[in-house]
Amino acid sequence: MHWSLGILLFAATIAAMEGFAYAAHRWVMHGPGWFLHKSHHRPRTGNWELNDLYAVIFAVPSIVLLLGGVQLDWGDWATWVGAGIAGYGAIYFGFHDVIVHKRLDHRYLPKSDYMKRIVQAHRLHHVVETREGTVSFGFLWAPRPEVLKATLAARGHAGVRAPAAQDRAG
Repeated sequence: MHWSLGILLFAATIAAMEGFAYAAHRWVMHGPGWFLHKSHHRPRTGNWELNDLYAVIFAVPSIVLLLGGVQLDWGDWATWVGAGIAGYGAIYFGFHDVIVHKRLDHRYLPKSDYMKRIVQAHRLHHVVETREGTVSFGFLWAPRPEVLKATLAARGHAGVRAPAAQDRAG
């Protein structure tokens, strides 16, 4: 396979992973997989949460495809697709775990309209503690925050986390 076609396949895989991540987040993590994901909608008490097992689960196809493409002669396509899945995982880690949830200490503040939008959309996703009633399941694309706030309001704020004790006092 020509390298230019491989890079196109790599980029297409990253784009397709956003659709896969949306579906997995909405219908698996907020469905039958809630028993792991609910830890992510609660305050974290240490460095790890049960939801982190999803990183391991979603890494398996990437590892298998990379192994198959590099060592088992499945073809170059497997290497490029496996690398694309890993690339999406790296983007997800940087955006979700580092920028939004600050699992690594940093001083980054979003300045672009795009970054502000996806960070705010993800924070609006997390104001709901229950598996139902959440908004914004994507990671690299999100509706405008005004739309998400209107959706939460229309649902009567069902499942929305109560303000922290210090917030209620003021």
